[in-house]
Amino acid sequence: MPTMQLTGRRLSLSEIAQVALGDVSVQVAPSAHAGILASRNVIEDIVARGVVVYGVSTGFGKLSEMHIPAGELRQLQLNLVRSHACGIGRPLSIAEVRAMILLRANVLTLGLSGIRLEVIELLCELLNCGVHPVIPEKGSVGASGDLAPLAHLALVLIGEGEAFYRGDRLPGLEALNKAGLRPTILEAKEGLALLNGTQAMHAVGGLALLRAKRLARVADVAGAMSLEALKGTPTAFDPRIHRARPHPGALAVAEHLCELLRESEIRQSHLNGDPRVQDAYSLRCMPQVHGAVRGALGHCEDVLEIESGSATDNPLIFAETGDVLSGGNFHGAPLALALDYAAIALTDLMSISERRTDRLVNPDLSEGLPPFLSPHAGTHSGFMILHVAAVALLNEAKVLAHPASIDNLPTSGGKEDHVSMGMTAALKLRTIVENAEHLLAIELLSAAEGLEFRRPLKGGVGVERAYESVRAISPAVDADRSLSSDIERVATAIRSGMFDSATHRI
Repeated sequence: MPTMQLTGRRLSLSEIAQVALGDVSVQVAPSAHAGILASRNVIEDIVARGVVVYGVSTGFGKLSEMHIPAGELRQLQLNLVRSHACGIGRPLSIAEVRAMILLRANVLTLGLSGIRLEVIELLCELLNCGVHPVIPEKGSVGASGDLAPLAHLALVLIGEGEAFYRGDRLPGLEALNKAGLRPTILEAKEGLALLNGTQAMHAVGGLALLRAKRLARVADVAGAMSLEALKGTPTAFDPRIHRARPHPGALAVAEHLCELLRESEIRQSHLNGDPRVQDAYSLRCMPQVHGAVRGALGHCEDVLEIESGSATDNPLIFAETGDVLSGGNFHGAPLALALDYAAIALTDLMSISERRTDRLVNPDLSEGLPPFLSPHAGTHSGFMILHVAAVALLNEAKVLAHPASIDNLPTSGGKEDHVSMGMTAALKLRTIVENAEHLLAIELLSAAEGLEFRRPLKGGVGVERAYESVRAISPAVDADRSLSSDIERVATAIRSGMFDSATHRI
């Protein structure tokens, strides 16, 4: 298995996914050791001299004015982890937990947190040995970082809490023992170094974003299939149109659509006899809408990549001068806003897909296709309820697309008087992505069914590849049957990359 060397450098979504899926092991790069040691030496000097420094020899949040005697510093860090581990709800997925551990370990190797090398190495060993802390998904407001989720992670490092190991949910100490690992005893500043950070929202949001990026390309595929089934025109994808308004996303989508539609027999069959000069917006404006979605997701990806190599705890230790500075790098606002933007964009992608599905099944709009794509309409309902299901998915996404980042409720006795709600933004995005996978599965199924009624003519080369992929897992609907399992199979195929060149199985 290849090994990723952690230095605190920025990590791409693909690199994070490789570790999240267990395809790559990790270790602290030898080049990072000196910086980690230097920042730790600053903390140990502070403790030896009895200097009052936030997070080292004081309480936390509203209690930061309280000085803690040297003999209680270990207990202070232990109590911090225990008291903050109050997450609620279902556990994060194994992939999300692995991404979270990777991200936390990586930023600690920057040497700005004052944590010992052996603690970071224990984080790496959790990944390499398959010890995955049980981390409830709710309970973070994303201000002093994702305190509750990261506290549940830290609990396992000290032999407490719970962890999954080889399929079993075990007490944390038992999971460590079975993996041949020993818990650590947290020293001054180390509990705070583990808890201050944005890695929970980053892990959940980042893996969701990777799936969303795939969906942005799958939407082109589904849209091209729908255009063919509806006997639409590709004129609106002419590159000259998009060079006149050169947004990169629109240019890329137009090029993708032209490739998908290349050598279409369906288009040639109605090229001369079709009086229509332009299609409805859901077909004609795919480059503009899908392209804007790509742009929004790209912005979010840029934010997450910066965050992956950023020190996000407090205070930060600058070993070259010995300064320990309190700031607010733990605040999740950059991620919260970006993840909300991604959620809004993906909901719009769902919206245009649902409009195309409606055109496929609606006899008033479907260009001669049978009502609800059924050759026996009346006795059979065909794809009528697939469209209903798509509308239900879209409605939920629209509700969830309301930004979490615009809310604020002060916490910690008013000390944390502005919070990001970034974890809420990440969890909402994850749900929207799941809905979008199923909604695009519905369009793919509907478009494939529409193509049946254009036979023997074939669509473009890319359209035909997608049609064959759909038919490999879902046969044509000659008579009414439950299509729930078909939708699920196609959604799973989307997630696995069957309809795109994506390589990661998130």
